[in-house]
Amino acid sequence: MTPLQGGVSGAFARVLESVGVPAEIAASAGDAILGGAIFVAVLVALYVIGKRAVLPVFNGVLNARGLDRHAKVPLRKLLWIVYLFVAITVAFGVAGYNGFLRSLATIAAAATLAIGFAMQDVLKNFVAGVFIFTEKPFKIGDWIEWDDNAGVVEDISLRITRVRTFDNELLTVPNSQLTDDVVKNPVDADKLRLKFVFGIGYDDDIEAATDIILEEARAHDGIMDTPEPSVRLTELGDSSVGLQSRIWIREPSRGDFVKTRGEYVQRVKQRFDEEGIDIPYPHRTLTGGIDVAEGPVAAEQPDAGV
Repeated sequence: MTPLQGGVSGAFARVLESVGVPAEIAASAGDAILGGAIFVAVLVALYVIGKRAVLPVFNGVLNARGLDRHAKVPLRKLLWIVYLFVAITVAFGVAGYNGFLRSLATIAAAATLAIGFAMQDVLKNFVAGVFIFTEKPFKIGDWIEWDDNAGVVEDISLRITRVRTFDNELLTVPNSQLTDDVVKNPVDADKLRLKFVFGIGYDDDIEAATDIILEEARAHDGIMDTPEPSVRLTELGDSSVGLQSRIWIREPSRGDFVKTRGEYVQRVKQRFDEEGIDIPYPHRTLTGGIDVAEGPVAAEQPDAGV
């Protein structure tokens, strides 16, 4: 305790003694009153500093990184919780409650260790959520694919991400699954390449089929001219020749992807039918012979009970 604090504490004690409080109790009460006042004053000062300085600076950092609003809110809450914990610790120290502070630190360390073991998965998902907010592999409204799942992101929190599948099912996904595994985000860029293999018969004209595929791609409004569509022979199957069409669509979404590909494939199929180009289905040719024996097929069997 500093001389100034000792003087103020003594003044409080004398005031209490003047109203009949015993000297020993008055001295202890004076120290407690002074410590409490200092604790409250320091805590209030740090609270104001946090609101007026720390949070605005942190908001500027988040804005500089271009984070969305849904990402800023939980990160601000996390920072504010950590800041308040530090502010309370500093206030206890300045108020002279060092012994209490050491006891509190010991209890907090033990509690943290116990909670850490009990909530490993929760903490793992929490850390994964922080990475998702900062690295931004996807955002709300994006169509993502991972493992055998796919859907549109509806909400992102620090622990879970909610994804709406294309069957209108809501998936609640722990964030660790989306950071530990590979996540495909087809709509991250401003354009998306689609590939589709058209199978034609071995007796059909490859150049004519290629021209039809390219003509229909260029005629579709949803398919980009640059990069231009292309066709490559990629397969020589058991019953067909595979021509892979590669096209690009602008500002992709799941709806655009399905609609554009469906219309394009349908138009190519109609042109193939008009030009007499066959899309064969797998078939097999069986060879060999069958021997037919003369006489009865099977002898009459006696009853089992006879």
